[in-house]
Amino acid sequence: MKRFTRVVLLCFLSAFASIDAVGADLKTEVKSAISKACEYFHGEVSVHGGYVYYYSLDLQSRLGEGRATADQIWLQPPGTPTVGLAFLKAYEATKDPAMLAAATDAAVAAIYGQLQSGGWTNSVDFSADRANAALYRNGKGRKKGPNNSTLDDGISQSVLEFLMRVDQQHGFKHAQIHDSVMVGLEAMLKAQFPNGGFPQVWTGPVAAQPVKSATYPDYDWRTENHLKNYWDMYTLNDDLVIYVSQTLFTALEIYQDERCRQALAKLGDFLLLAQMPAPQPAWAQQYDYGMRPIWARKFEPPAICGRESQGALETLLRVYQLTGDKKYLAPFPSALAYLQKSLLPDGQLARYYELENNKPLYMTDDYKLTNSDADVPKHYGWKTDARLKEIDAAYRDVSARGKWSPQSADEMLDDAGALRVIKALDAEGRWISQFDGERLVGQPKFQPGESYIASAVFAQHIRELCAWLQK
Repeated sequence: MKRFTRVVLLCFLSAFASIDAVGADLKTEVKSAISKACEYFHGEVSVHGGYVYYYSLDLQSRLGEGRATADQIWLQPPGTPTVGLAFLKAYEATKDPAMLAAATDAAVAAIYGQLQSGGWTNSVDFSADRANAALYRNGKGRKKGPNNSTLDDGISQSVLEFLMRVDQQHGFKHAQIHDSVMVGLEAMLKAQFPNGGFPQVWTGPVAAQPVKSATYPDYDWRTENHLKNYWDMYTLNDDLVIYVSQTLFTALEIYQDERCRQALAKLGDFLLLAQMPAPQPAWAQQYDYGMRPIWARKFEPPAICGRESQGALETLLRVYQLTGDKKYLAPFPSALAYLQKSLLPDGQLARYYELENNKPLYMTDDYKLTNSDADVPKHYGWKTDARLKEIDAAYRDVSARGKWSPQSADEMLDDAGALRVIKALDAEGRWISQFDGERLVGQPKFQPGESYIASAVFAQHIRELCAWLQK
């Protein structure tokens, strides 16, 4: 009997040893895959230390929002900051100094394109003729180039987020990176209006405007008040407030800068002011200084916006967590009830709802207003996934416990998932994608079945593998 017990025990110990060995082997494989993929992207794909969105397999064709020149990099996500943050994740997970070197190169490339106004635009041009250069702070751009620091599509926010994280990893001792962060953060804070809102674009500190609450236009919004410089006014479009708030939270975390705490509270105050009155107690994507919804681009009418309203609510949740002030939760009951009532039959939210009558609002392919989605321009997202159940659950959780954490968009890999990602890496260290007709950032004109390399795919897989290593 004792001999049988010893045999069984040895079998169990052997099984556990085998499991441990498999786990150790997989960790080795994951680290090797991270190293191989990062080495390829940094060594072969980068240009001047930076990145664009897509590459042909021979790396001769490079695409951002349109074709990039041989000396251009892209800052708009998923360009240089997205790739740089992936390198930084790889460094945090592996402690391989080559990963920090790659992130640092990407940071220095982004800094090259910092504008005199303190922020960034969508791309950086390193060419000798400066044909596509802006008015760079380093003096190497065009003297009469554009100086429009932009918050559109998370551009300046994502660069600052990335640079702050690299600055932290260097112990704030990399003078060029630290100086760029301080200049950029100062410029963004000075771009906040007294009411707490932000413009889409700034060229310097913004002028003070009267503080007002949102109201409906008292004119024919279909034909009137088309403002050329809408980008100078209060903007929520393309999740601007989510990106700005994330940047401010990161700055507060890393630098303990109380100005960022104050700016976040002011941003929350702006969202309270910007909530439209009944019968549509939600948010527009663009307001004039009188706090009326206005036109932006020709396919962006004054309207209540499903996507931006969800972003406003999520931002208010985070501001409440920071401040503990329940005034930031006041919009939730009416806004959630209204948005729930406004769901389309397919469970999505329309991008736009017509002011006051609440009909879903679209454009025809030749940019005429319509309530039908039968002939909309293909380059724009006219509907958005509803996150109302998740937002309502978060609101109830925050109300009860004061805590809420946004979920990561990345998949949390199990062992089989990690193996799947590793096996998808080719011999050169590339994750190769094939176009199947899906809508992609930047709207590249790929042919069906065409193979390409995507910065977003690289970054996502690196983040996933790093999360697996650190779990």
